[in-house]
Amino acid sequence: MFNVLSQRVYTFGLGLILAFAGCAMTRSQQDFSSILADKERPETEKALDSTRKPNEVLAFYGVKSGDKVADIFAARGYYTAILSQVVGPQGLVYAVVPASRPELTERMKNPKFTNVRLVEGPLDKLALPQDGSLDFALIHLNYHDLSPDARIAMNKRILGTLKRGGVYGVVDHSAKEGSGNEAVKTLHRIDKLLVIKEVTGSGFKLAKEGTMLSRPEDKRDFNVNKERNLSDRFVLAFEKP
Repeated sequence: MFNVLSQRVYTFGLGLILAFAGCAMTRSQQDFSSILADKERPETEKALDSTRKPNEVLAFYGVKSGDKVADIFAARGYYTAILSQVVGPQGLVYAVVPASRPELTERMKNPKFTNVRLVEGPLDKLALPQDGSLDFALIHLNYHDLSPDARIAMNKRILGTLKRGGVYGVVDHSAKEGSGNEAVKTLHRIDKLLVIKEVTGSGFKLAKEGTMLSRPEDKRDFNVNKERNLSDRFVLAFEKP
């Protein structure tokens, strides 16, 4: 009797382990190819995919169907549009901009983007709910565009909008280590170590770093707005404790 019961418990436990492992594997191998191949995506955005690698970036951050997310400094909506389709009708995307560009406003009128909410206003006064309800927030290639004081204020607002365990993603052009803010206006780059210092100083912990956008050959000495799609980029995942 004891042996039979033990065998059943073992089998049940093994089944649970395999089930959880399967779920983890499915999430880590989530395929975004159909979303990126959408015929309605502008060709100019598809042309950027090989450099920006949104499939790898979003898989790294673990974004999934049903999530509530924010695209900070959404610009023309490159990531807003992708995130909208990833989180699906049960999810929600806040597209945050200082002031919406006409093309973004018009684009979001498409019925497929009914899960997107445009949020306008200064980023240091980020008008997102401060109820800890979001799963993920991303600022892509624009962190360096803000002043140090505005970045700190924005980081704290993002901390307030994320749930515990929520992820704050920062992707930007790498400046030379130790250079701080020196290259933000001249080369449009920022020191990764400074970003880590500012974000962790705002209450986050650094969870992990992705290398999918690394370019070791980049000497980090050219203006990324003049020589495009050639820069080394850091991909940081911060977590709200």
